[in-house]
Amino acid sequence: MSHFECDLGDLGAEVLTQDAATAADSLNSQLAIIMRGLPGSGKSHWVDSFIAARPDGEAIRRRGYFSTDDRFIIAGEYRFDASKLSEYHQLNLTGFIQALSRREPVVICDNTNMAHWEFMAYEAAAKAMGYQVRILLIGDPEDEAHQALCAERNQHGLGLRQIQAMARQFQQL
Repeated sequence: MSHFECDLGDLGAEVLTQDAATAADSLNSQLAIIMRGLPGSGKSHWVDSFIAARPDGEAIRRRGYFSTDDRFIIAGEYRFDASKLSEYHQLNLTGFIQALSRREPVVICDNTNMAHWEFMAYEAAAKAMGYQVRILLIGDPEDEAHQALCAERNQHGLGLRQIQAMARQFQQL
């Protein structure tokens, strides 16, 4: 299993796209990517660049991309409902496992995944199905400057205190 780290503040779009394409093209088997990072760190931006760099990108987006956040988008607007969080996480995991079962070439989990327990079922399922697993951490959740940046640019309306609380849950691998 590989662990990548990426700080989008230091990378241009071309470098990001090239790195994403190189990471995928170097693998001969199916690939499961598990994103990690605070809201606003750039996880979805990295995924968008990765998908754009692949000839099968739209198929990946339709059949292999899973983000619990997407389930909170109603009529084009993000509307978080804490009462739905557990249900939506379960639906996200179920879709991810179904994509593995269909043998999709690339399957992506785009959640914050601050602690290992939050993504261990994704990782275990992918390994059990013979996928290469890549865990990609975007930014450094323990860095105060990164936390402030995430508080400024996250699209969920989370303030610095909420971002810092999430950062305290971060587990190094």
